[in-house]
Amino acid sequence: MSSKSFVQITTDVSKALATLRKETPETMQGFSAMAKGALQDGALSELQKELIALAIAVTQRCDACVGFHIKALIRLGASREQIMETLGVCTYMGGGPALMYAAEAVRAYEEMAPKTPTA
Repeated sequence: MSSKSFVQITTDVSKALATLRKETPETMQGFSAMAKGALQDGALSELQKELIALAIAVTQRCDACVGFHIKALIRLGASREQIMETLGVCTYMGGGPALMYAAEAVRAYEEMAPKTPTA
């Protein structure tokens, strides 16, 4: 069992990002504006754009990015099937290393998704 927690990773990185927002406000405001502009609904929905962002996070092997984009996808109501199909495309395009991070994204989803009661 891996000791990596995507909840903990995103919590820790959020704290560090708060420091960056305080100490480099112009940079962080610019990044936030870029993110807002890139993710707003247009020809692609915000959900579709977040699936693309997850794919990039997986292929770039960024733990915090995987955690933040999984969290956003859950908030947006992405289905498990949509996430799994996205991870399948990541594996197709990125090979073995992407497969390993696709598995990490599955772990992040299973850690962060609301639990459904079992009968």
